[in-house]
Amino acid sequence: MTHSIARSGHTPPKVGFVSLGCPKALTDSELILTQLSAEGYQTAKTFDGADLVIVNTCGFIDDAVRESLDTIGEALAENGKVIVTGCLGARTGDSGGNLVQQIHPSVLAVTGPHATQEVMDAVHTHLPKPHDPFLDLVPGGFGEAGLKLTPKHYAYLKISEGCNHRCTFCIIPSMRGDLVSRPIGDVLKEARALFEGGVKELLVISQDTSAFGVDVKYRTGFWDGKPVKTRLFELVESLGELARPYGAWVRLHYVYPYPSVDQVVELMAQGKVLPYLDVPFQHSHPDVLKRMKRPANGEKNLERIQRWRETCPELVIRSTFIAGFPGETEAEFQHLLDFVEEAQIDRAGCFAYSDVDGATANTLPGMLPQALREERRARFMEVAEACSTRKLQRRVGQVMKVLVDSAPALGRRGGTGRSYADAPEIDGVVHLLPPQKASKTLKVGTFTNAQIVQTQGHDLVAQPI
Repeated sequence: MTHSIARSGHTPPKVGFVSLGCPKALTDSELILTQLSAEGYQTAKTFDGADLVIVNTCGFIDDAVRESLDTIGEALAENGKVIVTGCLGARTGDSGGNLVQQIHPSVLAVTGPHATQEVMDAVHTHLPKPHDPFLDLVPGGFGEAGLKLTPKHYAYLKISEGCNHRCTFCIIPSMRGDLVSRPIGDVLKEARALFEGGVKELLVISQDTSAFGVDVKYRTGFWDGKPVKTRLFELVESLGELARPYGAWVRLHYVYPYPSVDQVVELMAQGKVLPYLDVPFQHSHPDVLKRMKRPANGEKNLERIQRWRETCPELVIRSTFIAGFPGETEAEFQHLLDFVEEAQIDRAGCFAYSDVDGATANTLPGMLPQALREERRARFMEVAEACSTRKLQRRVGQVMKVLVDSAPALGRRGGTGRSYADAPEIDGVVHLLPPQKASKTLKVGTFTNAQIVQTQGHDLVAQPI
């Protein structure tokens, strides 16, 4: 039996919202918030000030599961009316039922990821909508692109959902399904709305960006009345053309190292999009990659990176790796350290292998002691950080274009920003010194040229010019 909340007068219903997890979950949250705002709901800043609360969860690793379950519990304690969505909502518990409902049986509803309509149905059941205006009347929105949770000057653009790979350490396909590419016309329409709304950096995301269009056999779509293939090269080329009149950046994330990426790197060399690739290599040794069921061979990856750098010398590569995967020998781990050195990975993150409920890697032979996994992660980061520091030091003396993220008092006391080599939240920043000229000001969401004067850990320090 469900209970909706009776309302009187014309006070707009308020919904509290918590978004946990990765940028792909963030775009799901943006879709839900856009729909809520379009239907006249307001967002509440606190749990107890809301008529109900939506928690968009992450269910990938154990720490994220705990954070999500704790947040749901906190929302229930302070509000009592909670709808759960996201990856954790798709997880099953020990007895085979829904994990969230087993632990928090009083939640109003639970859905999996990318389930905007199911979430809205649950909201309508428990908090009837006040009205239904057009999307372009949404306050603070980007027209057809909807509301964004990011700062006004950058935004994530999700081009597909799901993944066709079955990596043994990952359960994302079981939660988000197989690859489903968005119609290319819809993607480009959203991109244009974002640029027109003032976005200066567009971050392209998905579970597997390189596979865009594979599921629809690269079928021809339409954009502005012209045919365009549903394929990564054509998408990136079109995004670059769209961004040019606005002076905006386009940054690519989650790009698997398929041969087709070679053409995209050529677009980077031509200045169409940022010479930056986020490539989830995970490991380098062919035997480990085979146990991981990764879709790329380690030796070819090194050759491919060398070709990419020959094509585009300014290319910055960031990646993530796993240390201590089941069965990983010392020789295989040393192979990984050598790979990071030889490939000159600019930015690297590393996780000590962690069991994920439902992942097939849990049953692989040769599970390593936790202490050894952590030790290898630390050794990896020591090598990776040394490599990154050397590359950062080469920037000293260069003049770089910086997108300003923070500039108190118009930058008179300096500010912070990012170069093309820095994605928000995951890479370093550029600390901007106070401008030497009194007439020089800094404004959030604009670009400034700055001369790099020193390094500071993972960051750069620069003088605006």
